Amino acid sequence: MFPASTKTPHKQPRKQSISIGRGTRKKDEDSGTEVGEGTDEWAQSKATVRPPDQLELTDAELKEEFTRILTANNPHAPQNIVRYSFKEGTYKLIGFVNQLAVHYTQVGNLIPKDSDEGRRQHYRDELVADSQESAKVVISETENLEEDEEPKELETEPGSQTDVPAAGAAEKVTEEELMTPKQPKEQKLTNQFNFSERASQTFNNPLRDRECQMEPPPRTNFSATANQWEIYDAYVEELEKQEKTKEKEKAKTPVAKKTGKMAMRKLTSLESQTDDITKVSQAAKIVERMVNQNTYDDVAQDFKYYEDAADEYRDQEGTLLPLWKFQNDKAKHLSVTALCWNPKYRDLFAVGYGSYDFMKQSRGMLLLYSMKNPSFPEYMFSSDSGIMCLDIHVDHPYLVAVGHYDGNVAIYNLKKPHSQPSFRSSAKSGKHTDPVWQCSKSYSSQFLDTYDAHNMAVDAVSWNPYHTKVFMSCSSDWTVKIWDHTIKTPMFIYDLNSAVGDVAWAPYSSTVFAAVTTDGKAHVFDLAINKYEAICNQPVAAKKKNKITHVHFNPIHPIIIVGDDRGHIICLKLSPNLRKMPKEKKGQEVQKGPAVEIAKLDKLLNLVREVKTKT
Repeated sequence: MFPASTKTPHKQPRKQSISIGRGTRKKDEDSGTEVGEGTDEWAQSKATVRPPDQLELTDAELKEEFTRILTANNPHAPQNIVRYSFKEGTYKLIGFVNQLAVHYTQVGNLIPKDSDEGRRQHYRDELVADSQESAKVVISETENLEEDEEPKELETEPGSQTDVPAAGAAEKVTEEELMTPKQPKEQKLTNQFNFSERASQTFNNPLRDRECQMEPPPRTNFSATANQWEIYDAYVEELEKQEKTKEKEKAKTPVAKKTGKMAMRKLTSLESQTDDITKVSQAAKIVERMVNQNTYDDVAQDFKYYEDAADEYRDQEGTLLPLWKFQNDKAKHLSVTALCWNPKYRDLFAVGYGSYDFMKQSRGMLLLYSMKNPSFPEYMFSSDSGIMCLDIHVDHPYLVAVGHYDGNVAIYNLKKPHSQPSFRSSAKSGKHTDPVWQCSKSYSSQFLDTYDAHNMAVDAVSWNPYHTKVFMSCSSDWTVKIWDHTIKTPMFIYDLNSAVGDVAWAPYSSTVFAAVTTDGKAHVFDLAINKYEAICNQPVAAKKKNKITHVHFNPIHPIIIVGDDRGHIICLKLSPNLRKMPKEKKGQEVQKGPAVEIAKLDKLLNLVREVKTKT
């Protein structure tokens, strides 16, 4: 037994918490645990610190949600960019602005696997991997062979010298063969830094050079010496010439001398001026035509190529397409009284200007326009009396005959530069006593026949270009009548609801004609299509301002020209329905010519004659 003093009471171990801080350990009085000195500071660092200007919000305000929408628009993009618009001639605000904002860019060198370069790199990686594996296999095989051959070397007897060198040689051969791996054949790759496309390897044809070669001007070598004697002889010859001219002038009277000098000066000055003007005028005319060709290019293209495709849906009706408009300031207040196309130059036509107001007669003008230059006339002539009619010579297209209101007849020659007529009638040569309408001097005693045709003044009469018996008349009583000169009654009568200024037959068909009225309309008829009404009724001028006075067909081109009482001439193109030709049938040739046109008109006239005989 042990003494009681030596026994120690049995106590359970008490758990103690240790905190490590910056100070020394101390025990907590309540818990009995040791606590470091820095515990208060650690507790203070976890407390929330509020800034002095922070708002104190309630729980409801804290729970309130504010939504913000993010868009792809750049907030820093400018909104007030202004650029100049050449079309409108002003500065305009640009509405669409680039909203792209680049934050990070990096140029990469990735290569697609399917590309040629990607395949080549993959092939090279496989070759390297195969070579490394083959080297590892060779090294392992050599190690195994060395282990196998060591006991054989020990077993060989020291006296057998013949086997030792043979074994060493074989050993060297196998080691060399196994240590050197078989390298695959390298494929030749294209140089990536010296590459050219196939397109750049094509052969470029050499450029052609245009050159002009002409004969050199004639040249001569001249050499002379100028001394005092030669200069003296030249002065003597010049003095002798001057003395001879003085003697000749003394023989003449002083008056004749003065007038001769003045005349010679005027002639020389006029000749020099005309020569200079003609040279400049020819070049200026060419340049002016080039400028007008560019200015009116769209109209020229319509004249050449445009055909109204809507005629297929108009039930045999057609339209007139306006092309050029010809006008001149000097003929602004005159009426167009006559129109005529040149028989040789198909783009040139003559216009006569005067007045149909017989109480206010004034001057007249003759202008010749070309479709190549609609801005200014090619020729211009003025007269004291108004022009009532005109015509151009068939064989000599530069001669123009004109009939005036005062009864005179004048002929203008376009080849001569002056503006006066080459011939003009007078009272001695037998001029007319009344206005010249269309140059016949026969009076009522020599008329073959008269027709009771219209109730008001007859404005125009025109013979059919194909049928010698048929003519047409128009009047201010609103009617157009077609006649057979062997019959006293008209074959066709058309009421156009306005005074008819002029009528004209078409040169390409015996049944097509055009008429113009004072209400500004143009009417085109084709008797073969419709015998009762026009196939085109179209306004071509302002109804209240301009009254159309004349119309004329071009002999070749499908156009007409129309003149009004304000001096304007308008060129219009006929649509396909207004100039229909007979259709071609399979296996049959289309008959053309005057005989066909005469038969076509006779067929219509016979129908009308049968109706009149029955009634």
